[in-house]
Parts: sequence; C-alpha cells; structure tokens
Amino acid sequence: FKFPFGRSELLGVAARGNFDLSAHADASGKKMEYNCEDTKRKYVPHVIEPSIGVDRLFLALVCSAYDEDVVSGEKRSVLRFHPSIAPIKVAVLPLMKNKEPLVEKAREIYSKLQMRYNVAWDAGGAIGRRYRRMDEAGTPFCVTIDFDTLDDDSVTVRERDSTEQKRMKIDELYGYLGKEIDGF
Repeated sequence: FKFPFGRSELLGVAARGNFDLSAHADASGKKMEYNCEDTKRKYVPHVIEPSIGVDRLFLALVCSAYDEDVVSGEKRSVLRFHPSIAPIKVAVLPLMKNKEPLVEKAREIYSKLQMRYNVAWDAGGAIGRRYRRMDEAGTPFCVTIDFDTLDDDSVTVRERDSTEQKRMKIDELYGYLGKEIDGF
C-alpha cells in the first residue's frame, strides 16, 4: 500500500511448507499426516499463514479517505469514507440551539435516526463551521432543521463530497438515507 510516508505491506503471506506440522509431530509424538482416499498416500500438509494487522489496515483506510479540496474559496480537510463504513453516518444540526421548537424537532429526528445509525448532534457555532467539523470527521450527511421545517416538515440534507444541499420532507429522509448509506 502506498502510504503518505512510503510503501508498506498490508498483508503478509508465509508459505511455511510442512515444517510446523512436522515439528509438532516430532515434539508431541502424534502423527500429523493426512490420508488421501484417492491416491492412498499419506502426507503432512503444507501450511500457508496469512497475517494482517488491524492497525495497519485502519491506517490505510484513513489515508485513503483523507482529502483536501477548496469549497467556496476555502481549503477544507475531509475524510471521504464510503457512507457504509463512515463512523458517523448522519449529523443532525438544529439551525439555532436556543430556539426550543427547532431543538425539539431536531431531537425527534435524531432519536429516530439513532435507532438505525450512529448519529452526531451538533448545535454549536455557525452552520458552515458545523458542516466543516462533520466533513473532517467523515460524516457523509448532515440534516439541518430550520424555521421552514416547522412550517413544511422539510429538512435540508447536505452531502459531504459534493456539498450539495437538498430539501426534502422528513418522511422521505429515512428512505433516502437508507438508500445512500445501506444501498437499499
């Protein structure tokens, strides 16, 4: 794998031959032979030992997902995890944290989404900064609850990679996220 700091292996494969089983048979006194019915031969099987480290695999995943681009003239760092493996699938963002009707509606959506996904709640700061925080965490979708939500039961869904925002009914939200995250 080509890491930012150079190339390194992710998976090692050791072809051990029959050394391990033969050594075990010698030390234990038990035969480790296999009887082949077709050829009527006995032999000690050869061992192939694959090994992979979770830490190195995780590092490769993060390195592959990390990206920097420019949005609206500003440089941003983003983790472009596929939605199915993103640690946080959706962030729920009430437009204002001190307007109780917005927070209440946002908590309702948050609770329902939490039954299916790992969901983040962020009510602090400007909405653009919250989007950037979620981009850095690799969150593929942000759901914003605003004053129009209270009137028309619609939310704004922002997609991390394109930064496109779509307005949709809350009832359509769950199906949309299911299709985008789970593929169905």
